[in-house]
Amino acid sequence: MTSVMEDQQESGTWVTAMTRRRRIARIAILVVEVGLVLWGAMAALLPEYLLGPGSTPILTAGYEGFTRGSWSQLAQTSPGTTAYITVLFRTYGAFNVAFGLAAIALTGPAFRRGDRWAWWGLLVGNTIALGAAMTYDRTVNAIGPFELTEYLGLALVWGALAVTAPFRASGRPVPAIG
Repeated sequence: MTSVMEDQQESGTWVTAMTRRRRIARIAILVVEVGLVLWGAMAALLPEYLLGPGSTPILTAGYEGFTRGSWSQLAQTSPGTTAYITVLFRTYGAFNVAFGLAAIALTGPAFRRGDRWAWWGLLVGNTIALGAAMTYDRTVNAIGPFELTEYLGLALVWGALAVTAPFRASGRPVPAIG
């Protein structure tokens, strides 16, 4: 049977270690979220300069990979269709910016404190946001080196969250760090 003092020392050491892990995890998650915001801003504002596989603009690569048709031919025969696809892609970019900013806000005080809802929000949100991007890339056959950063980003977030999970193996809840 351990004494109260030993329990406090163990708890204090554990809290210190968790604080250090959360600090490192926050940096890793922020790198991913800032990347998502930057990519989303580029997709929303300048999609024609956002490169996909083989340095082909992402809209061209996505359309041609999905339909096996020519983007330039589509633009000539149906400019309204290319404009509509571009609007949808810009909107997708804006949603990436919105999610990235929300996730950055979650990694602030709430994640630093160890709030469970922030941890779960980052886990679920990043899994959906980055998973959707990966699904799009695979669906339209537009996977290049830049698109692989989505996989790296999700692995980085999952790794950061794994080492800061808000529960212990012993079943005792993780104390909030104030």
